[in-house]
Amino acid sequence: MKNYKELIKGFTERDYLEHKVNLHIHTTYSDGRGDFASLVRQASDYKAIAICDHNTINGYLENELSDNLIPAAEFDVWCGYVFIHLLAYGIDVRSDILKPFLANSKKETELDIIRIFAKRDITKLVEAIHKAGGIAVIAHPACCWALCLDRFFKKLKKLGIDGVEVYYPYERHRGIIKFHTVAAVKKFAQKYEFIMTGGTDLHDESL
Repeated sequence: MKNYKELIKGFTERDYLEHKVNLHIHTTYSDGRGDFASLVRQASDYKAIAICDHNTINGYLENELSDNLIPAAEFDVWCGYVFIHLLAYGIDVRSDILKPFLANSKKETELDIIRIFAKRDITKLVEAIHKAGGIAVIAHPACCWALCLDRFFKKLKKLGIDGVEVYYPYERHRGIIKFHTVAAVKKFAQKYEFIMTGGTDLHDESL
């Protein structure tokens, strides 16, 4: 099995900005419009991609995979008073340890009003991600309504979270509902020695 942690640590800011790597893609398995297999084919020239459908890994179980595809999911979970999206990269999608955290219905993968009431325990979720061979990375942190980003990142580190999404475009509603700057995210990611990842949070039919 690949060492996905070291692989992801090796990606550079340039890889993300020049669209050689995209570690945040959604498909019709959750709230995206793109077909899983089609997006994988479109990314044949990418160094790496990760399809991170909300609370499901069914896309990986039901499709042919490529060598540049990093197995992943995006979990809805509360961290104290802060609602976050937690990306799980490099997981064994057939691991039973993840099953308690997966969606029980399609609505739990696509509807915000349902997903925000997620009852996942963040400590147990991070532990499960690690036991499944993966790393835990917080998505689009500039949108998290933490009062103090420094204290929030310190708490994330104590919880065992491995990384932070830094190279992210903050478009659509996430460009409006933004509580922190990307510069601050990068500053504290470096301070707490988080792995820095990136992706476009793609929900469209083409890359």
